[in-house]
Amino acid sequence: MAQGKVYSSAKAALADVQDGSTILVSGFAGYGVAWSLLDALVEVGSKDLTVIYRDGPLPEGTGARLPAINNLVTNGLVTKLISPLPFLPGNGGAIEERWLSGDLQIEILPQGILVERLRAGGAGIGGVFLPTALGTRFEGDKERRAFAQGEAVLELPLKADYALIRVAAADTLGNSIYDGSGRNWAPIMAMAARVTIAETGRIVEPGELDPEAIISPGIFVNRIVAAE
Repeated sequence: MAQGKVYSSAKAALADVQDGSTILVSGFAGYGVAWSLLDALVEVGSKDLTVIYRDGPLPEGTGARLPAINNLVTNGLVTKLISPLPFLPGNGGAIEERWLSGDLQIEILPQGILVERLRAGGAGIGGVFLPTALGTRFEGDKERRAFAQGEAVLELPLKADYALIRVAAADTLGNSIYDGSGRNWAPIMAMAARVTIAETGRIVEPGELDPEAIISPGIFVNRIVAAE
């Protein structure tokens, strides 16, 4: 099913995803989304998933495309979402419906806090002090500490079992490059997951990618699959 890090299909790369897993999903406004992996995850059918993502809906003409993970929620595979913008009110499809019915938990995190918590998780540090949540509903009972620049709130690291990312090209060792906005969340998510699976439009041999263009080194990419 796999030759080294290269898997024969998206479904094969996701075969060991267990019920209750936490999944990072890359993408920003529709760019950099691993569509083949998301479709395959529905086929695998793992349940009770926690999904962390930023993608959000992408406006198209007079309507708006639903978030990339809408199909996972529609099939009842997700029990919790963590996102800065899980859906547009009034146009959230199954995500909005299940949340309103109480079948889906949603945790809203400002995207700056989310990315710094993921960065802390990927870097293996105990947390970061940020001023963003200070005095807001996002502060809760978190530790507050005073610094020379002012007060800040402790944000704990965030990690996941799997990260599903889209890259422009990857070599067989996992070294990966990105295309434009596809780079927004994927590099941070790749570092913050136990297993990172990269969907790519092009797989090459080691040495074929410009080393100066590599953003995610192979140490952070565990599995590679060609986009379908």
